[in-house]
Amino acid sequence: MRLIDDSERTTWTIDVGGLSRSDLIERLDAHGIHRNPFAGVLLADAVFDDAARETVTVVERSVADLGFPDGATLPRVFDAAARHGLGLCPPVTAPYLRLATLDQANAPDSILSTGRAPTGSVNVASPVLRADHDYPKGFYLRVIDGVPWLRGYRCDDEHVLSPGDRFAFRALACGPNS
Repeated sequence: MRLIDDSERTTWTIDVGGLSRSDLIERLDAHGIHRNPFAGVLLADAVFDDAARETVTVVERSVADLGFPDGATLPRVFDAAARHGLGLCPPVTAPYLRLATLDQANAPDSILSTGRAPTGSVNVASPVLRADHDYPKGFYLRVIDGVPWLRGYRCDDEHVLSPGDRFAFRALACGPNS
């Protein structure tokens, strides 16, 4: 893994996929990564059955970085990311990114919030696996009191994300906006 940090813009190149679901879960457990029930639901999804190994470059951006100083819905954030040469990560990316970023900064608080992203979290932008709003939309990464977490989250397409909410996207193109 290579880590490039140019202050507010962080880039990782990681290998994702290639492990069986049980091997991936064992690796998460071996590194002390905690998970919430929504993460368990996502990890049980068939998409984790035979994920081929691939190398992915992931970049972190805020909702404001994508042109939304007042926030935006998830579909608008994903559309804007595409205009910036960013794409959705493969669905299996989040657990591998969690393993690659065990040094993520500790969240400034341990509060888990409803209706907004928790402080210090990074959502991993990936395709929604099911249209059902009760099914988790995706994963986010957070460190609480020194413990790394891989958490699943739910929201609907009307939920407005805050400008400071951070996402990890797949880099599709190199250029001034990516």
